[in-house]
Amino acid sequence: MRITKRGLVLSTTALAISSVAITGFGLRFSQSQAFFQDSPKEIIDEVWQVVNRNYVDGTFNGEDWREVRTEYLDKQYKDKEEAYTAIREMLKKLNDPYTRFMNPEEFKSMQIDTSGELTGIGIQISKDEKTQEIVVISPIEDTPAFKAGIVSKDIIREIDGKSTKGMELNDAVSLIRGKPNTSVTILIERGGKTLNFNITRATIEIHPVKARIDTDSKLGKVDYVRLVQFSGNAAAEMKQAIIQGEKDNVAGYILDLRSNPGGLLYSSVEIARMFIDEGKIVTTVDRVGEVDAHTANKTALTKKPVVVLVDGGSASASEILSGALQDHKRATIVGTQTFGKGLVQSVRGLGDGSGMAVTIAKYLTPDGRDINKHGITPDVVYELTDADKEVLIKDREKVGTIEDAQFKKAIEILTQQVAKK
Repeated sequence: MRITKRGLVLSTTALAISSVAITGFGLRFSQSQAFFQDSPKEIIDEVWQVVNRNYVDGTFNGEDWREVRTEYLDKQYKDKEEAYTAIREMLKKLNDPYTRFMNPEEFKSMQIDTSGELTGIGIQISKDEKTQEIVVISPIEDTPAFKAGIVSKDIIREIDGKSTKGMELNDAVSLIRGKPNTSVTILIERGGKTLNFNITRATIEIHPVKARIDTDSKLGKVDYVRLVQFSGNAAAEMKQAIIQGEKDNVAGYILDLRSNPGGLLYSSVEIARMFIDEGKIVTTVDRVGEVDAHTANKTALTKKPVVVLVDGGSASASEILSGALQDHKRATIVGTQTFGKGLVQSVRGLGDGSGMAVTIAKYLTPDGRDINKHGITPDVVYELTDADKEVLIKDREKVGTIEDAQFKKAIEILTQQVAKK
């Protein structure tokens, strides 16, 4: 997710993403690219300075950051490739998978706009801080990875036969990415078992909101809204879904955020305002203190009961929205623990055309809860059994129907809430 502030692009999505989920930034480069080409140490120092000025943790996760600068500037580098290797090694000392360096080619891939056509298999990935394993945050709905059966928390062991042990996140992304109609083979570890997936890459157009109005025998009309990504037009599509629900006088709403990896900050804030009339929605905190607080502005579109479905693939913007609704007691959260990604990254171009993402802040819910690593605990924890999961994996059309056990639970809870009201 991103916001533009002080001329920078701030992002809360896990930035190691196959090209179907990369956010576009349109950043301008410095006029001194030739100078950086001839002076590899300059790009190392530029990266060091960015971290030194902006990193969220003033202790740099226990590293003597000034000593790190001396260490890397005392070395000699024959070309920029050696400098790039040194930068990645230097950033690794922070033990933060979201603070990363991108060479010019990798950085260009981030020019893809979130709302445009995207190419790839449709997964968002991260590197586990403790195990250093490449892990799936979430597949994006209706993409090749989603249809193949890739799920949140899958560990990627091999990509086209290459082991991911010790592999950099950027390298994993590069191997997964590719042209439409080409294929990639991914070896997954899930629950101690290994699974092999051969997935054909595609050009993907993401429609963020899927809404329909159902009629339940006990409840009456229900507006079911599945939000798959917080892209540029998600808020507008969500607004239309709610307006239609109000016109049809629905009894309540089921908002499905399962496997939603996040997206744009303003999108999550705008959607929260459609349900919350006043008060804080999310607060940004950097190493000095509170930077910004986003609040409701008395523009809520409905006061009807809301049930929100979440799972381990609900990350970043999904956690901001569900956390705000939960803290305001505006919705009942149902499902399983969310991913736990509540950090803000500034993404910027560097002098030689390369780029970097640096963690500069974290997000807190209205009650001051730190989303990062902890995630959102549902009000009603309801896990799918292996048999339940198999039903949905075999036929994705059953997601959000009565054959979807978590959706069925949401209907039950919404019925109770409407009866109380």
